[in-house]
Amino acid sequence: MSKTYPVVLSVAGSDSSGGAGIQADIKTATELGCYAETAVTALTAQNTQGVSGIENASPAFVAEQIDRCFEDIPPAAVKIGMVPTAEIAHTIAERLKAWDAPNIVLDPVMVATSGSTLSDQDAVSVLARELFGRAAVITPNIPETETLLGRSVTCAEEMADAARELAERYGCGVLVKGGHAVEDANDVLAAFTADGEVACVWVNGQRVATDNTHGTGCTLSTAIACGLARGLALEDAVRCAKGYLTGALCSGLALGHGNGPVDHMWQQR
Repeated sequence: MSKTYPVVLSVAGSDSSGGAGIQADIKTATELGCYAETAVTALTAQNTQGVSGIENASPAFVAEQIDRCFEDIPPAAVKIGMVPTAEIAHTIAERLKAWDAPNIVLDPVMVATSGSTLSDQDAVSVLARELFGRAAVITPNIPETETLLGRSVTCAEEMADAARELAERYGCGVLVKGGHAVEDANDVLAAFTADGEVACVWVNGQRVATDNTHGTGCTLSTAIACGLARGLALEDAVRCAKGYLTGALCSGLALGHGNGPVDHMWQQR
């Protein structure tokens, strides 16, 4: 009897400690019943305490990885994470456009949980110009949202305004994540309605008292891509992904001496 799974391609950096990046994406996709493919943009030497080294892939090799995936096992959704250089950003945009990639979930990763810089500003600018408009949703946290807009975001009303402005500017869904807020962990999703208007909905969540948050952004964006690959509407995919991440944070996994990883396998306990 033949068997298949929804396929999700992760275009992101590798995390040697296994908590974020490609490794987190594979774990997340597997736990959520999807088949993970990868195109590695960079190798990182890191652990829960920080990033000690980065070796970027060549743009040509990133393109080759993407092409080999699409020509043989075409994904139903694509998650984009760490994009270290403008050249790689342009290559990703070019290849995904050439393959008419569906259900792109773009996490504009700029800084790791430990504080290390993972993408330069030129790379983010290229992604914004060439790829945001093709995405189903982008998932900036509050600091990333502030960088994209060039202003501070300090309260729920400003989060919603920021999400709406980015959606209108780039023509895509925008999930502004509230994990960096002080009071709560609520996210706001701005998306286009059937009549072409931008509407905002809140995706509320509980703030979990833990320092083990390594990989939260990677995990959430991949979980959203899995929902889209399974045929869920954007809002439903976001809500399901939020529930999965909350469970991973609540599980109580404790590894490493810094910001430890979330528990991707929490549903197996």
